[in-house]
Amino acid sequence: MPIEIVERADAASLARFDMLIDARSPAEFAEDHVPGAVSLPVLSNAERAEVGTIYVQESRFRARRVGAAMIARNVARHLEGALADKDGGFQPLIYCWRGGQRSNAMATILSQIGWRTAVLAGGYRTYRRHVSARLYQAELPHRIVLLGGATGCGKTELLDLAARRGVQVLDLEGLAAHRGSLFGALPGVAQPSQKMFETRLLSELDGLDAARPVLVEAESSKIGELMLPPALWRAMESAPRIEVAAPAPARARYLVSAYREITEDRAALDEVLARVPDRPGRKRLAEWRTLAEAGEFEALAAALMELHYDPAYRRSARGDERPRLATIEMAGVTPADLAAAAERIAGLLVDAAERLPGAAVRA
Repeated sequence: MPIEIVERADAASLARFDMLIDARSPAEFAEDHVPGAVSLPVLSNAERAEVGTIYVQESRFRARRVGAAMIARNVARHLEGALADKDGGFQPLIYCWRGGQRSNAMATILSQIGWRTAVLAGGYRTYRRHVSARLYQAELPHRIVLLGGATGCGKTELLDLAARRGVQVLDLEGLAAHRGSLFGALPGVAQPSQKMFETRLLSELDGLDAARPVLVEAESSKIGELMLPPALWRAMESAPRIEVAAPAPARARYLVSAYREITEDRAALDEVLARVPDRPGRKRLAEWRTLAEAGEFEALAAALMELHYDPAYRRSARGDERPRLATIEMAGVTPADLAAAAERIAGLLVDAAERLPGAAVRA
């Protein structure tokens, strides 16, 4: 059966296939892959390195011969494993790094079985160009509304509560596996690669209704080690915002609860305190360490807000000319306070939907 060549890597073009097979090595797959793809490598990490070494140091012919034997064995393993239950109507699409020998070798075997097999022209690089075009060159059609507020106002929790009330939400910190602050690293969880972050982001955006507002936390252009791609950052720079506010003592209490794992790891806490950008100095750093030793974490959180977080937020707010839809004053940052604020946010987005930029007219 002839092998189909697919030229486009957008979601609609790939949706008709029963399985998207990533034939690259596990390491390549882990860095990034097409959403929904299954890793069925034709060469392991070590095998790919070995074939590459032979190619460079010995000969192209021997590299291909050795690689072909490895590929045959690995494809056989997949046929006896992950593909063993596929019937005669199975329609897979296969891609490798650039649509070359790895994907074509696997496609040849699968097509000879009788499956209607396709290969993505240009491989993963075609998909990556699609992501880059959407997130670096195009303009997003989405109607972004920012959720702003000083540190400790529970903005991430408010996103979740608003989503439960029917609000469209884009959780950038969840996609980036980072809480977006100096203390934001998630224990035991590494951030995805920049490419994987962008893949997750685009997939999330494609699942949103561009005609309805999308609530996004007012982040900086960088979350941990990851950069927000230009198309999203441009949309956020001009987006209106909803502000939430709460008294400093209440915010300090909330931070201690939200970042409990940091307070329980003295080495991690000490390392982060030493990296506070405003250069606390030896005396102040010693004072903070004393508070931590004494378990006075609310006092420590209040000190950090006073020195670093609140001044930084005020500086950014002074130059912010984006329209403000409302300021929601919370008496505290308790579950009841957050639930009430989420209700207000949901109502504001419903009321303001027709006035927001990019309002779409439904047929």
